[in-house]
Amino acid sequence: MIAEVIINTIAKELNKTYDYIIPDSILKDIKIGSRVFVPFGRTKQEEGFVIGIKENSEFANKEIIKLEDNILSKDNIELAKIMSKRYFCNISDCIRLMLPPGNTTKNIKNRIKDKTANFVYLKKEIEEIEFDIEEGIIKSEKQKRLLTFLFENEGIHISDLEILTDTSRSIIKTLEKNGYIEIVEERVNRNPFAHKEIKRDNPLKLTEEQQMAYDKISKEKYKEFLIYGVTGSRKNRNISSINRKCN
Repeated sequence: MIAEVIINTIAKELNKTYDYIIPDSILKDIKIGSRVFVPFGRTKQEEGFVIGIKENSEFANKEIIKLEDNILSKDNIELAKIMSKRYFCNISDCIRLMLPPGNTTKNIKNRIKDKTANFVYLKKEIEEIEFDIEEGIIKSEKQKRLLTFLFENEGIHISDLEILTDTSRSIIKTLEKNGYIEIVEERVNRNPFAHKEIKRDNPLKLTEEQQMAYDKISKEKYKEFLIYGVTGSRKNRNISSINRKCN
């Protein structure tokens, strides 16, 4: 399989795709939107993004060096292509706008690492676990309590599970060892506004001259007006308000 890669660069002449062979080791994980490192030019490697995957190519003679992550989706890439055509810029410029804060730099050491945590899921079917409890295969009351809690609360953080079921990490590890549950490391999505209170701005009152212009334009529908005003006099704001009322 071949990956179509766009190099992460601001150079206009490199705003095109380059074909690279996908190694078997990452074939199952790579997808459109993957961030990869590839051999490019005189440098040992360059960062790029997979924007297409195809079966073969007569131009591909080098392999992808490394799959960094799957930070973007196929929809993100399609949007980046549309933005690139609309605003006459590189696809990679548009892609960088979609990256989470702290992930835009090429220097990997300076990137903000994803926060991960361990979450607990049932590994066996509920009916099978209930049968083992009834038959006395599972004898510990704490194990029973923990498993019963997971029947309706799968995917809970391991620390929260300990607190809510009054159990210990050793109980969880025992159930994991016996194949009843599994502990999965997952990325925790960070919300930069979680602890911030954002107040909505109050509508500003128009000046006398602004109000006169607004009143005159709002009375006329489907006509063109040329508005004179200094920078920052909110000409666009006035027109936007008129458009919303007319529509």
